Amino acid sequence: MLNEFINFELISRENWQNLHRNTTPPLTSDELDSIKSLNDRISLQDVIDIYLPLTSLIRIYKKSNDDLSFSKSLFLQEKIRQSPFIIGVSGSVAVGKSTTSRLLQKLLAGAFKNARVEMVTTDGFLYPNAILEQKGIMDRKGFPESYDMELLLNFLDTIKSGQNCAIPIYSHETYDILKDQEQWIEAPDFLIVEGINIFQIPQNQGLYISDYFDFSIYVDAEHDAIESWYIERFSKLLQLAETDPKNYYHQFTHLPYSEAIQLARDTWRSINLPNLEQYIEPTRSRADLILYKSANHKIDKIYLKK
Repeated sequence: MLNEFINFELISRENWQNLHRNTTPPLTSDELDSIKSLNDRISLQDVIDIYLPLTSLIRIYKKSNDDLSFSKSLFLQEKIRQSPFIIGVSGSVAVGKSTTSRLLQKLLAGAFKNARVEMVTTDGFLYPNAILEQKGIMDRKGFPESYDMELLLNFLDTIKSGQNCAIPIYSHETYDILKDQEQWIEAPDFLIVEGINIFQIPQNQGLYISDYFDFSIYVDAEHDAIESWYIERFSKLLQLAETDPKNYYHQFTHLPYSEAIQLARDTWRSINLPNLEQYIEPTRSRADLILYKSANHKIDKIYLKK
């Protein structure tokens, strides 16, 4: 599937898991359940086989980054600047980005004692629905033009400079930016940025968001598998919204179940799939690591940039 990525090295799950000898999971089953998304399937064995070696690899990148920063400060005869190690996590809607990001946050906090590990999603940088409607692009929500990319770049620049920053909060229950609420990010040691758009270039600018990343991950899978996960997640969201009129998905609970599911399938094929094919998937070669998931959610291939 990824033969076009000649600058990546393919590593099997078996070889990858041998890169880290620790066989003791660093969290409990309950802790893992609290991290994973609604329909994601991940086991403690997956944590041991995939994510512990990944944490070790990030440690290598972090040391290399710190060494470079130290050497540059000596060369420039400047004081060493403390800047956060920023990790980007991208991939399609419903592919499991959030689970990967939250799990990494948990593991990095355990691996780097006393380190502040923050996580943000680019959903908070979507334009509010009122602005999307004003621009006439409500049906393009999630596409590049629906994000305030300048605000996102300013946030990353502020954090990379070692400063604190406040960002908007997006609610998946109301499907909109929350008014008068912000997420406060205090200068972290690690920042994980998760979103479908993190490798995309802002319009009319020469900067990539990924220019701010010290390490980046793309979570990948076959389109048919992702579609089935999207439909499964939609079904579970319907169940959760059934008794909550304020929930965005409540409006679909009044439809016959088959019609609601068909609506989800139509949404996938008319919005999410084109966005994936045209804007998200073409950027995956900018990642340092690609985690490829099979139809049962199991990561069976890892692609590491050479």
